[in-house]
Amino acid sequence: MLTIGYIGNGKSTNRYHLPFSMNRDYLNVKTIYARHLYKTDWTRMDNILYTDDITNILHDPDIQLVVICTHTESHYTYAKMALDHGKHVLVEKPFMLTKDEADSIFQYAKEKNLLIQCYQNRRYDSDFLTMQKVIASGKLGELLEVEMHYDYYRPETPESIDHFSTYQSYLYGHGVHTIDQVISYFGEPQHIHYDVRQLLGTGRMNDYFDLDFYYDRLKVSIKSSFFRLIARPSFAVYGKKGVFIKQTEDRQEEHLKLFYLPKGHADFGIDRPEHYGTLTYIDDQGQYHEEKVISEQGDYTRIYDDIYEAIIHGKEKQIKDHQTSKVMEILEKGIKECS
Repeated sequence: MLTIGYIGNGKSTNRYHLPFSMNRDYLNVKTIYARHLYKTDWTRMDNILYTDDITNILHDPDIQLVVICTHTESHYTYAKMALDHGKHVLVEKPFMLTKDEADSIFQYAKEKNLLIQCYQNRRYDSDFLTMQKVIASGKLGELLEVEMHYDYYRPETPESIDHFSTYQSYLYGHGVHTIDQVISYFGEPQHIHYDVRQLLGTGRMNDYFDLDFYYDRLKVSIKSSFFRLIARPSFAVYGKKGVFIKQTEDRQEEHLKLFYLPKGHADFGIDRPEHYGTLTYIDDQGQYHEEKVISEQGDYTRIYDDIYEAIIHGKEKQIKDHQTSKVMEILEKGIKECS
């Protein structure tokens, strides 16, 4: 059994963590800490201690893992506090404010012989996993270009913010998902081209980014905007012999917003046929093919499976320290383009 305490009781904890950490028999959520305990729109879970005294987590010998789901500005402080009390730590993304903070806390955890890791749950998105399956099939031939889009039509968000903030930027808040996907699957690029903008003008919120990662002949692009009334394909993958287009994104978040949770729902997050991507290619005999690709199943619980195996059974972490540090470096460099 891995016993868990949460720091933070907002949307991150309740929407993106508890539905998954409470979906395994070998995980026990014991305590949730919040500074303002009664300022929440979320229903309290049974059999969990809710507290505004953080020592109920830090001084509890049963709690092995502390999960930090607070504003990014406080991640380093809470992570160090948990490590100082002998706890392993899982931190929401963005992991820290800077690469230097990330490197520092990784080193501190090693000195304490403890584990600390970033919660990069988007590695277990259905569309991302399906893209990997298609590439592994070899039907596309040599990869030439990959486009990954994360679009919204939420103009009210940037229009309501009249100042620039590095850590509340669109790049930090959303680019962190797709940047990690690129680094985790394709590795570190030879170089990156950054196009990070404030579409509403200088001094306003960062609301757009377009980053190109170069690997010899392969270019991987991540593009995102708050002003896309019709979203671009989630993934478009081009090879010498074919193309794979996945229009719709992973459905776990869609279901979570509807409070349709993984526990008790076997179809949670699963694509229906109308969500499947299309693979078009020329085979080795020169024959043309067009086929639907059944989507892989996304499952954010796998992050907790990974950290359970690392803490309880000593297995290697799936989300590597150097990958998280590289993501932080890219975020820092990118946001300087429009600051």
